[in-house]
Amino acid sequence: MTRTYAELPGLMTLMTGDEKHGPSATSTLDVLWVLYDQVLRVSPDTVDDPGRDRFLLSKGHGPAAYYAVLAAKGFLPESWLTDFGSASSRLGYHPDRNLIPGVEIASGSLGHGLPLGVGLAHGLIARGLSAPRVYVLVGDAELDEGSNSEAIVYAGAVGLPNLTVVAVDNRSSSYGWGPGGIEAHFTVSGWSAVRVSGRDHAALASAFRVTSAGAASGFGGSWVGPQLVVATVEGKG
Repeated sequence: MTRTYAELPGLMTLMTGDEKHGPSATSTLDVLWVLYDQVLRVSPDTVDDPGRDRFLLSKGHGPAAYYAVLAAKGFLPESWLTDFGSASSRLGYHPDRNLIPGVEIASGSLGHGLPLGVGLAHGLIARGLSAPRVYVLVGDAELDEGSNSEAIVYAGAVGLPNLTVVAVDNRSSSYGWGPGGIEAHFTVSGWSAVRVSGRDHAALASAFRVTSAGAASGFGGSWVGPQLVVATVEGKG
């Protein structure tokens, strides 16, 4: 049985403990819901299908919202939620791809998801799989990590058309972003970018539909680069 968006807070309350990182989790809740409810071409029955879309949670701290959405969509049993973080639980403080159906990467140190997403997007194209898209969810503070800068420059230089990054902006970056915001750090390297409210489901869905249409031209054809969606949410403080 699948659940509705209104039932997500109840699912999240099943998970307890100091490592739940509630604010970090709730900042991503609406983005995750829109992706899994309206955008991603993946289901519990297609988690191993080569033609599926790939979602990478780079913002791995506080995965409670991710687990709640996966449970709501039938990827994992709701009974797993009550065991969150225990020694015997599949649901650790960071998602583990070997333990949780539908999880594509094991997160840990921040800053790794985007480089992995770039490699995955490139690999799909090399295998002749032009339809699947790669979506990477990052936090604004996580973008301080240097590995992201290298990934941003490379993805823009080769024009990966099947890569979308969604950056949840709760204004927690150590040094701020200056003129142009987060978007400027991507667009200068050849990315397209749009900013929407991270709580507006219609705006998020519209932004993702625009980015997914960009894959039609294909790698090596008309110049279509990677896409960034900045989802603004309330400040962490």
